[in-house]
Amino acid sequence: MHGQLGLNVSPLDKFLGHCGSCWAFGAVESLTDRFCIKFGTNVTLSVNDLLACCGSLCGDGCDGGYTISAWQYLVRSGVVTSACDPYFDQTGCSHPGCEPAYPTPKCQKECVKGNLLWSESKHFSVNAYTVSPDPYSIMAEIYSNGPVEVSFNVYEDFAHYKSGVYKHVTGEYMGGHAVKLIGWGTSDDGEDYWLLANQWNRSWGDDGYFKIIRGTNECGIEEDVTAGLPSSKNLGIKSIPGDASFVASV
Repeated sequence: MHGQLGLNVSPLDKFLGHCGSCWAFGAVESLTDRFCIKFGTNVTLSVNDLLACCGSLCGDGCDGGYTISAWQYLVRSGVVTSACDPYFDQTGCSHPGCEPAYPTPKCQKECVKGNLLWSESKHFSVNAYTVSPDPYSIMAEIYSNGPVEVSFNVYEDFAHYKSGVYKHVTGEYMGGHAVKLIGWGTSDDGEDYWLLANQWNRSWGDDGYFKIIRGTNECGIEEDVTAGLPSSKNLGIKSIPGDASFVASV
């Protein structure tokens, strides 16, 4: 599909299931889109690799993780394709409150398809960085490089979101959540918003997507923005100048 700016973004067809892997989904789905935008590749990267193999450096797996640590893993170790290591939970469920919670899958380091090699299936990020909470800096990052990962606070009324521009009004705090921010716009009522993809399921929200008010740091949505640039390593194309691994902050 296309975001508000016409950028190509991957379809919303993979979901968390019985696992709090939002931190991994947000990073891997954003990097997948950035590969498509920069290199024109139709690669789908493995959330399962990051979730299962990053270990304590990224947090607690299915019990939550750290977004910047996820991107640092993408620099350090990369992730294989989803064809090599597909997501472990294919059953799906309704969110939030998906029960029972599943344990974090074990790191296999072997492709499920025998004709694929783990090391050759790896795709990397050149760097891992945070983006300034200034809305214009976030928009500039998306415009230049593609979707970013954001974290925010979830309240009970968000669970019942269906359409429109979300603003927290009522309900208890439920926890932190990470998603892919793909664009922005202004509603017919003149409300500036961010457009995001949520990995709960397609029956939630607006076909799995949602809009949240932009420019006021609603629910902390502009505080924790992370990203990285895709590497040409293992793509079979000539290396891009400056395509070297490092960790930066902007």
